[in-house]
Amino acid sequence: MVSRVRTVAFQGIEAVPVDVQVMVAPGKVGMQIVGLPDKAVAESRERVQAALHASGLSMPARKVTVNLAPADLPKEGSHYDLPIALGLMAALGAIPGDMLAAYVVLGELSLDGTIAAVAGALPAAIGANAEGRGLICPHACGPEAAWAGPDIDILAPRSLIAMANHFRGTQVLSRPEPGVHHGARDLPDLADIKGQESAKRALEVAAAGGHNLLMVGPPGSGKSMLAQRLPSILPPLAPKELLEVSMIASVAGELAEGKLTDRRPFRAPHHSASMAAMVGGGLRARPGEVSLAHHGVLFLDEFPEFSPQTLDALRQPLESGDCMIARANHRVTYPARIQLVAAMNPCRCGMAGEPGYRCLRGDRCRIDYQARISGPLLDRIDLKVDVPAVSASDLIKPARTEPSAIVAGRVSRARQIQRLRFEARGLAGETLNAHCAPGVIEDIARPDANGMALLGEASEKLGFSARAYHRVLKVARTLADLDDCETVSRIHLAEAISYRMASERLSQAA
Repeated sequence: MVSRVRTVAFQGIEAVPVDVQVMVAPGKVGMQIVGLPDKAVAESRERVQAALHASGLSMPARKVTVNLAPADLPKEGSHYDLPIALGLMAALGAIPGDMLAAYVVLGELSLDGTIAAVAGALPAAIGANAEGRGLICPHACGPEAAWAGPDIDILAPRSLIAMANHFRGTQVLSRPEPGVHHGARDLPDLADIKGQESAKRALEVAAAGGHNLLMVGPPGSGKSMLAQRLPSILPPLAPKELLEVSMIASVAGELAEGKLTDRRPFRAPHHSASMAAMVGGGLRARPGEVSLAHHGVLFLDEFPEFSPQTLDALRQPLESGDCMIARANHRVTYPARIQLVAAMNPCRCGMAGEPGYRCLRGDRCRIDYQARISGPLLDRIDLKVDVPAVSASDLIKPARTEPSAIVAGRVSRARQIQRLRFEARGLAGETLNAHCAPGVIEDIARPDANGMALLGEASEKLGFSARAYHRVLKVARTLADLDDCETVSRIHLAEAISYRMASERLSQAA
């Protein structure tokens, strides 16, 4: 007799159906798992046997063969424990096998028969719902899986015994409720920043249009403080964005207690991060920091201290909005629509350009340090702002500056204007100026006569690339949206070009 249980294998954030086939037949006593299992799947043999023994079931004195179909698809992870155990219980007659046909199953077994949490419950639930099936998952993953839809049948048992009792009718498992993680609302506030008005203006523009931002200044000038306050002026995730972000976090195993949050991701990896840690990879092609920051902020402090290979690996995700990890045996694509915020010192000693300071190496110190960042990467950064050292008069001022709540209101209105504009043009997939296509930005950000003359003159003098030209238009469009102006005027282009001029100087150093 062969019993069948449906489970999934993960390719990126996609759940690929896998058929677990369990056969108990005469032959040499033992249990074999076939179908390209990795080490974690092969070791499930011991976990399943121990969990069944702890639950009061003994392994049959017969040959047990477990096939994971399709056989040519690599199977990785510990979530195959529960479907193998339920398939074996169905083959032994401990539970009715026909009831299992309506579910997709995943979960890891402990030796005492309890079911431990696994990564990927949300993508698995969405895939099961698309097939018209329910989901059986660990109890800790129930709040996460419940977000797949109100109509999907979800069972979240704590142990094998609870699962068996439910199918026998002696115990009823209730459907878990979607879990919401209420993060701390007392985020760092912009009112804490004294001085740095130009940097705060650039931060507001970056938040309003989703633009990439680079801050350059000496140590202690407040670059990291400014970046840490960016989440306080960003709007919460939209429902579609929330689902995409949560699916990536689920595959990575980073959903706390299976609860979702509408807080935009803010990732700040250390500058020693490897290329695989940044863009994803490894043996199982896990998502990297750039994908975990999807629809959020990737903050790179000490920008030039990252390895040049790691920084240049960001060029393709910044342009396309996704990250494709190609290996010899498989290819995985993770979404990576991020807002890059970077901070750096002007030179290795950190004080180049400061009044009263003279570097012993002269300009060579600054040029060598800034040359660690490639020109093509700098070309993808829309805003570059200098963050000078804060004066003592700014620090002793008693009055607090504009709080984040007021700035967040302006950012939210500007984003609403952008969303409605793109929807009116049938571009529902685009919501921010920074992400729209060149042809679209030329249409929606067409300057007036004075602005066009300024843009043409600046392009010739500064030698803008085609990408730089369109990114200036995107920033100018965002500035007009903040002013609630339908037309991009000369003043908007002048400010956008001023943010670009500093980037051009850095590109020349690179």
